[in-house]
Amino acid sequence: MSVQIIQLLEDMETELKVLECWQTMPPSVEAMSSEVPFCMDSMPFSQWLQWLFIPRVRAIVEQGGALPKGANIKPYAEEALMVEQVSSEKLLKLVEQFDVLMK
Repeated sequence: MSVQIIQLLEDMETELKVLECWQTMPPSVEAMSSEVPFCMDSMPFSQWLQWLFIPRVRAIVEQGGALPKGANIKPYAEEALMVEQVSSEKLLKLVEQFDVLMK
């Protein structure tokens, strides 16, 4: 399963770049320190994916750690990407695939 997870993360990264949502400058330390789910109070969903989700999940997999069960990211992704005015069925499908693997 770890190979599948890493591939999903790489595909998410690629899609964020295709959508021109990939940022070169990280959010502030304060924004990244938010305790609100998905840092929804401090950054767009696409930045949360780039700066927190993808690196954290990749680190867990590379260190052989246990990934959390019961991920349900897609419903928020649908809402958040609409607010960001980002239209990507591919990115939503990748998020959904992650959710399915974590069940």
